[in-house]
Amino acid sequence: MMTTPIHVTSEIGKLKTVMLKRPDVEVENFTPDMMSRLLFDDIPYLPIAQQEHDNFAKVLRENGTEVLYLEKLSAEALDDGGEEVKLNFLQQMLTESGYMAGTIHDVLKEYLLSLDTQAMVNKIMGGVRKDELDFTPSDLVSAAEDSDYPFFMDPMPNLYFTRDPAASIGDGLSINHMTFAARQRESLFMETIIKYHHRFANKGLNVWRDRNHTTRIEGGDELVLSDHVMAIGVSQRTSANAIEDIARNLFKDSNFDTVIAIRIPHNHAMMHLDTVFTMINTDQFTVHPGILGEGGHIDTWTITPGKGTEDLHLEHKTDLKQVLKDALGLDDLDLIPTGNGDPIVAGREQWNDGSNTLAIAPGVVVTYNRNYVSNELLRKHGLKVIDILSSELSRGRGGPRCMSMPLVREDLK
Repeated sequence: MMTTPIHVTSEIGKLKTVMLKRPDVEVENFTPDMMSRLLFDDIPYLPIAQQEHDNFAKVLRENGTEVLYLEKLSAEALDDGGEEVKLNFLQQMLTESGYMAGTIHDVLKEYLLSLDTQAMVNKIMGGVRKDELDFTPSDLVSAAEDSDYPFFMDPMPNLYFTRDPAASIGDGLSINHMTFAARQRESLFMETIIKYHHRFANKGLNVWRDRNHTTRIEGGDELVLSDHVMAIGVSQRTSANAIEDIARNLFKDSNFDTVIAIRIPHNHAMMHLDTVFTMINTDQFTVHPGILGEGGHIDTWTITPGKGTEDLHLEHKTDLKQVLKDALGLDDLDLIPTGNGDPIVAGREQWNDGSNTLAIAPGVVVTYNRNYVSNELLRKHGLKVIDILSSELSRGRGGPRCMSMPLVREDLK
C-alpha cells in the first residue's frame, strides 16, 4: 500500500494521480513580438485550447486517473501556509520578476495582495499588464525600463507543460532550475506546494535537487525507466553537471543505481529527451529517427556509483538499444520510429510531438490525434492508443507527456 503523495518508479505503471495546468489567459496574453521571449512559435486560440485540454483531463479520468491542477494546489498551499508564507512567496515572485524593492515592487505587491489567493495566483500566472494599474512610473524608472513593453510581470504561457518545472522520481522529486528566464519562476509554485500544501507537506518526500542552482535541468529530460534506472537527456534544457548532481543524490539516498545520460541535438524542435524518446511498455519505446546517427548510434553515458560516496563511474556507449537492454535486463526491445521513419512524415510529426507519448498503463498511451501515421504504427506494434484533440495545444510545442506531471503510479509487478 502506497502512502506517499508522490510515488513514481516507472514511466509506464498505471497512472493513479497526475498534475495538470489548464491553459488560461497566459497562453494568449502576448503579442507576436513577444513570442521568442516567451519560447512560443505561435499564439494558441484559448477557447479551443481549453476544450482540448479538458478533453485530455476527461480521458485521464475515464481511465482511472485522479487529476489535480497546479493553479488550485498553489492557492491551497498558500492558504495552508498562512499570511507569512503568502507574503514570502509574493516577495520571491516579485524578486524573480525583477522587482526586489522600489516603487513598482510596492505597487505590484499592494495590487496582488488586494486579490483573494486564487485570483492572485491566476494573475501572477496570467501576467500583469502596465495598463491594469493606476500608476505612472517616474521618469527615471521609465528611462530604465522599456517604456513600450506592455507588462510589469510577464505571463507564463508554458505553465500547461507541467512536466518541466519538477519531476517525480521514486518517493520524491526534483524541483528544477530551468534554462530560460521565461520559465524560471514556474518551479516556485511546485516548491511552495511541496512545502505547505496539506497533501504534500511533512510527508517525508525527498527533494533530490532543489531549484537553487545555476546549472539547468528540466522534467522533459527526466525519464524513470524502472525502480532503479533513470534516463536523462543532455539537451538544450539540461546540462551534464546537473545530471551528475542529481545522480549523486539519488545514489546516496534511494534505490536508483543507474542513470543513462543521452545526448540529443540542442535545438527548439528537440528541446527535451521526451520529444524524441519515450518508454511506452516494458520493452517498447518511441524514438525519433533524427536523433540516431549512422547505424542507429547516439552518444550515451551510463552513470553508476563510484568507489567514494561522491564518486561516479561513467561508461560511454553509442548503441542505445544495447544500453537499454543491459540496464533493464531485457533480451530484446522494440524501438518504434516516429512517422514510420519516413523523413518528411517523421519531421512533421516530431514537430507536432509525435514522439511525446504519455503511457497511462503498460502498453496504453495517450497521443495527439494529428500524428496519425505514428499512431497507426503504434497500434500495429500492439499498443492501445488513445488519441486526443490537438490543433491548438500543439502550438505550444509539447505533447501529452509534456502536459502532465505524474504524481503516483502503480508499481510494476
